[in-house]
Amino acid sequence: MMKSKKFWALLLALAMVLSLAACGGGSDNSGSPADSGSTSVVAPEDQTAGDTGSDQADADSDLAYVRGNGKLVVGYTVYEPMNYTDADGNFTGFDTELARAVCERLGVEPEFQEIIWETKEVELAGKSIDCIWNGMTLDAEREANMNCTVPYVKNAQVVVVKAGTEYTDTASLAGKTVVAEVGSAGEAQIIGGEDSEPDAGLAQADYVGKSVQTDCLMEVKAGTADAAVLDLTLANAMTGEGTDYADLEIVDELAVENYGVAFRKGSDVRDAVNDIFAEMVADGSLKALADQYNLELAD
Repeated sequence: MMKSKKFWALLLALAMVLSLAACGGGSDNSGSPADSGSTSVVAPEDQTAGDTGSDQADADSDLAYVRGNGKLVVGYTVYEPMNYTDADGNFTGFDTELARAVCERLGVEPEFQEIIWETKEVELAGKSIDCIWNGMTLDAEREANMNCTVPYVKNAQVVVVKAGTEYTDTASLAGKTVVAEVGSAGEAQIIGGEDSEPDAGLAQADYVGKSVQTDCLMEVKAGTADAAVLDLTLANAMTGEGTDYADLEIVDELAVENYGVAFRKGSDVRDAVNDIFAEMVADGSLKALADQYNLELAD
């Protein structure tokens, strides 16, 4: 009987020990939920919030758009010495070569697309081209409607007539046929522009607009126009001895101006190109190219 009592006493003691151990285990683990709760958990939407902003910035970047396409579509018209095909069939010119050099530094390929000058802003805004790079005269209207680069080449508007034509000043052309490229700075000299008055003498002429400046020279050469008003850079390259228009001459200089490249309104490609222009001025490569085409860099 005594043996049985001892057995049951030991069994009861063992049960109490096991019970205390179980309670102690629960007490040791009580800190785990608190530690777990102190860990910061980022919601899925919070994890992607920063990336969404970056993606939106890229979507708004014209430079990202151009680099994503791997090319810069350059809008141009045939205009020697800026963009033209030489006697060997090579597409070249100051603006052509400059665009190629800039695109190399941007990490994209240039793609040249001939445009109608009159609708250049529409094509630019519609993204059929990425820029207008074609001896474009800078003026207040263009700079208000597009993102234009700093000036890079000097120019002027000049009057071109057949050699031997009697000419003293623009008043000599009153009642005569004068041609210019539609939408050009030359046209503004004849009929005025949004921010400029026409030349008093040219305003008395009979104006006929042409699609490109080279057509203006053809009209004067053929005798279907008495004079053309166009860019000095083109006139210097295409008239005089040794050219197809050896019988034409420059008789008057009307306005000194500067050329720039136009990008879409708000485009950040403009700023990248401005930076490259500054690099090319600093390393002398821009002047070397201008000298090759007998052009003068803007101040």
